[in-house]
Amino acid sequence: MVSAYISESEAIDRAKGGDIECFELLFRMHKKRVYSLCLRMVGNIELAEDLTQEAFLLLFRKIESFRGDSAFSTWLHRLTVNVVLMHVRKKKLPETSLDETLEANDDGAPQKEIASLDRALTGSIDRVVIERAIEDLPPGYRLFFVLHDVEGYEHNEIAEMMGCSIGNSKSQLHKARMKLRLALNVTRAENMRHKAPRLSIRPQPMPQMARSASAPGAD
Repeated sequence: MVSAYISESEAIDRAKGGDIECFELLFRMHKKRVYSLCLRMVGNIELAEDLTQEAFLLLFRKIESFRGDSAFSTWLHRLTVNVVLMHVRKKKLPETSLDETLEANDDGAPQKEIASLDRALTGSIDRVVIERAIEDLPPGYRLFFVLHDVEGYEHNEIAEMMGCSIGNSKSQLHKARMKLRLALNVTRAENMRHKAPRLSIRPQPMPQMARSASAPGAD
């Protein structure tokens, strides 16, 4: 039985040689991270579980090709992204207006800079609320948002992965951010409504004054 204290690098070397127990150790080390990535990208628990299994099956076949040029977690991360994207291409998940031009401002001028960090989405918002809002995005929007704003891929990398232009990648990201911002604003408004104190508008009875001993009729 493999010791739980074996290093990751030793487990990788032994897994390359066909040691199943070492591969299982790598699975235990990285399964939560791989599953979280799959879930963010597809927004479906059962599908994320299936894709996690697929990612590790592919890892089992490809682990000999790992050369250590980058961290193993980084290499596995990219392998997982590729597994998810292969699934997306097969299923042809709906993407809204992929070839549509950039959204316009209220004055009719096009948005010029939509690839920069959206400060409205990086405030002190509950992490769970954000995760749920991301899961509720349409599949196409969610993929572009996760790849760029969560996983940190550049638009040229995303365009290559998704088989689209850089402009289309920026457009999808912009629309995803707008939908996410709207969802978060609605959530904030609902929270404020629930937290607001309920004020009674009924008139309160005036307190009765104690009779003074010298007041008429006090006798």
